[in-house]
Amino acid sequence: MAEAHVQSVLLSGKKRNGGDEFDGSDDFIVAKKSAAAKMWNDDPVEALASTRHEFGEHGGVNMSIEASATFTVMEPETMRRMFSGELGPDRDFFIYSRHFNPTVLNLGRQMAAMEGTEAAYCTASGMSAISSVLMQLCGSGENVVASQRLYGGTHALLTHFLPRACNITTTFVDVTDLDMVRDAIVEGKTKVLYVEAMSNPTLTVSNIPELSRIAHDKGVMMVVDNTFAPMVMSPARLGADVVVHSISKYISGGADVIAGAVCGPASLINSMMDLHQGALMLLGPTMNAKVAFELSERIPHLGLRMKEHCHRALVYSTRMKKLGLKVIYPGLEEHPQHKLLKSMANKEYGFGGILCVDMETEERANRLMHHLQNCTQFGFMAVSLGYYETLMSCSGSSTSSEMSAEEQELAGISPGLVRMSIGYSGTLEQRWSQFEKAFGRTQDGGLYNSKSFS
Repeated sequence: MAEAHVQSVLLSGKKRNGGDEFDGSDDFIVAKKSAAAKMWNDDPVEALASTRHEFGEHGGVNMSIEASATFTVMEPETMRRMFSGELGPDRDFFIYSRHFNPTVLNLGRQMAAMEGTEAAYCTASGMSAISSVLMQLCGSGENVVASQRLYGGTHALLTHFLPRACNITTTFVDVTDLDMVRDAIVEGKTKVLYVEAMSNPTLTVSNIPELSRIAHDKGVMMVVDNTFAPMVMSPARLGADVVVHSISKYISGGADVIAGAVCGPASLINSMMDLHQGALMLLGPTMNAKVAFELSERIPHLGLRMKEHCHRALVYSTRMKKLGLKVIYPGLEEHPQHKLLKSMANKEYGFGGILCVDMETEERANRLMHHLQNCTQFGFMAVSLGYYETLMSCSGSSTSSEMSAEEQELAGISPGLVRMSIGYSGTLEQRWSQFEKAFGRTQDGGLYNSKSFS
């Protein structure tokens, strides 16, 4: 398929009526050009508002859900032309929803607009998005250079699964050391430089413009996981080639959906959906159309939600610091990458909705979290992030537990590091009062003992 294929899929709004021939009318061309011209808007909320709004089958303000797994054709010859690539979703011809689905395409169009990429397609989970991209870009015997500060599941994929199953190796580096990154890339063998825009859980901020420059100088694709910072950062606008997301987090906002997305060049998305060589097509991490519909209805509120997540995280981290706690948050001036993030961040969206409190030991971390959940109702002990309630977990024994003690130490993960995804339910002062009361109880002396709370 030609590179323009997916871009036209993402941007066109032509509906097929009656027969299987496409008339190529000017309406299709105008819609494509108009949306493409607005795709690169610097503000992600403005970019989202500039995407075409899908209407329902009977004119409803919400689009209809195309829940079909398979699609009919009007003429027998059409199916052959569809499988040969002559007719496709850009002309409103669909084969099977593992390949392309109209409702999922609409969500992909929104994700591409938000991230400022040519194209995007959505998957059944964030990990399926990450693994599919890496397997599409790398072959047997090739190499990934990756940050040593990554989500535990991604670290396990790179450390254990890809070498065993695909003979793809990974060199882990400190991405704040640009010389180390440059030296680790082996031209001709390394295919991907992989980082998180804001690392999980240590909140190290990647210098995306400089890292992208290094990658491109070496002929390598720059892939950035932006799960922690949607709206806050736009990696593709800063030089990255591909942006991946776990939509399960902030973009969903409801802790009720598992989903992912790959945003990048149209040529890459086309290759991932190719009938013969596409990782998304052949591995089958298909997003359900009903899930895509729900997520499409939530994205318009994402900007508002992120601003409040970020505002409260900044207020709480500032106040926690005054209480004498060791706080990690990129919005604090003493954070090592505060100025860097400020230079890269989209204006008015803050510095992220996650903060970390280092309680030094797991016992102290558990004591704090127990009081926060069970005594004052400040938040919930649960993994994940982006929920409207505050979620907290001790990263070393939960979301980063796939990493060895040595790997956690290299990544800067203390045994007592509590990651907090700050919610926006209740009032800011109400929740802060709950935190103060819980923290006060932890100062009464003694360490956490699970038996004493049973």
